[in-house]
Amino acid sequence: MPKLTSYKDMTALVTGASSGIGRLLALRFAREGARVALVARRADELEALAAEIRGSGGEAHVLPCDVSDLPSVEKTCAAAIERLGRVDLLVNNAGYGHHRTFLKWDLADMERMMRVNYLGSLYFTKLLLPQMVERRTGWVVFIASVAGRIGTPEESAYAATKFAMVGLSEALSIEVEDAGVHVLTVCPGVIRTPFFDDEALARMPPVSRNQFVEPEKLIDAIIKALARGRHELTYPRALAVAYVVKAIAPEFMRSQVKRTTLDALAKERAAQKKAE
Repeated sequence: MPKLTSYKDMTALVTGASSGIGRLLALRFAREGARVALVARRADELEALAAEIRGSGGEAHVLPCDVSDLPSVEKTCAAAIERLGRVDLLVNNAGYGHHRTFLKWDLADMERMMRVNYLGSLYFTKLLLPQMVERRTGWVVFIASVAGRIGTPEESAYAATKFAMVGLSEALSIEVEDAGVHVLTVCPGVIRTPFFDDEALARMPPVSRNQFVEPEKLIDAIIKALARGRHELTYPRALAVAYVVKAIAPEFMRSQVKRTTLDALAKERAAQKKAE
């Protein structure tokens, strides 16, 4: 299992690098000695991040891109190769989500979410993986979600994108490991980042609001997982117990998910209405 223990002279491309997990990973890679390509739609925020990295003596390249658009991704990958010479480490992190019931979810947004979250990862991997296989070395990281292992109410479209990402990365990790390429699937729980906006917080069940984890701890866990050659990382690790429960007692798991989400939210809203 290829273990990534040193980032000196490495090159890394991070999608969704303008904020949250992607931003922190890019900073960490640069601090460890990697040359980084920063990918996202928001050029101004990428420039600010690049300035921070360069100010600390690192090398960063700003590559604005709509990851849902294949021609844009093709240009971005070509630019990354031109500037960096190669991409040793690809982090598929770009994505967004909402908390809405399926019946009230706009179809256009559901389609765009699949393009950004899943197809964006597919595009970058399809374009950059062949060179890794040719060199017989490389790392691909998919930032998925616990929602990609356990479907929860009011996250149907988002969960579908992450289930697709998990399936892709799990299969790919087996296909390319003998070619020297290591694939890591990361399934974070509730991480305190701008991903969770006011809408998400308002519709989030109480149990989730009490489980927020600081993003820096997730970054440390990802770096350790790469150093140990792990193929899967769920963070916090305790959440992985739910996968076992789902496998051996699916009906019980289903009832627990409903009890802690829809039922809990209904009780909370009823109590708020009564207090008004």
